[in-house]
Amino acid sequence: MKLATYEYKGNVQIGIVDEAQARILPLYKAEQALKGTSSLPLDMQGFLEMGDTAHSLATELVVQATADLYVPLTDVKLLAPIPRPRKNIFCIGKNYVEHVMELSADKDLGSAIPKYPMVFSKPPTAVVGPNAEVKNYKEFVTKLDYEVELAVIIGKTGKNISKAQAYDYVFGYTIMNDVSARDWQKNHGQWLLGKGPDTFAPLGPWIVDKAEIGNPHDLKISTKINGELRQNANTGLMIFDIPTLIETISTLITLEAGDIIATGTPAGVGLGFLSDGKPHKLLQPGDEMVLEIEKIGKLVNYIEK
Repeated sequence: MKLATYEYKGNVQIGIVDEAQARILPLYKAEQALKGTSSLPLDMQGFLEMGDTAHSLATELVVQATADLYVPLTDVKLLAPIPRPRKNIFCIGKNYVEHVMELSADKDLGSAIPKYPMVFSKPPTAVVGPNAEVKNYKEFVTKLDYEVELAVIIGKTGKNISKAQAYDYVFGYTIMNDVSARDWQKNHGQWLLGKGPDTFAPLGPWIVDKAEIGNPHDLKISTKINGELRQNANTGLMIFDIPTLIETISTLITLEAGDIIATGTPAGVGLGFLSDGKPHKLLQPGDEMVLEIEKIGKLVNYIEK
């Protein structure tokens, strides 16, 4: 099941994407037509909070839906699956060995690899959806970069969640671009200002439920900038896996339905490409970013011209 938030004829709602036939099923309308009820919410946050009840009903609606209830994907504007998260996005730094090493000054593996997950955050105001423009802040930022990440969508409230129970709290997965102002990230020590500007968290194109993904640690993950392949790896190369991240965060912070955990990026970021000791593949005005994760899809965004 691929769940999307979209705008259609001026209304924002959620639906289930049939990618093969390039169409989307409006859940609220389908429930009214097929069940004569209106229990499903119009927003993704409300859907996630309904838990298994919402998921089961949505599954039924897909089975029963007739072609006339669908809307062509070409007629809708896809938005971020959760357009305004209730909390900051939990982000993980330095979670792929080759990425750690490409940005390491002394290339000492022993000292560069973190012993514990490095957790920082992006504010809800950073989120934008597919095909949206990412601000370049060219009057302030000199080193703009991209990072493809598998993002975990939490499906229910939990605290002190063990690794063995972690996947019980996962609803599904999407793609996040951890856009970064490397100069601000370096200058300020803490990463919030370098990682958290408005539009620096493109998210989408939809949420794929965990049953459809299967093993989240065996997915191809890649980035193309203007058609050039920059990042090309597999999520199985994470240093700290998803159960470890959920256990670590929930030890001190309650996880709730709709929370997002971005799991880190592999090697191939712009700052990692060197020429005469200087990065030469950072983002430029007008650049197209195409991020792809197997079984999820593609997230496309553009840098402001």
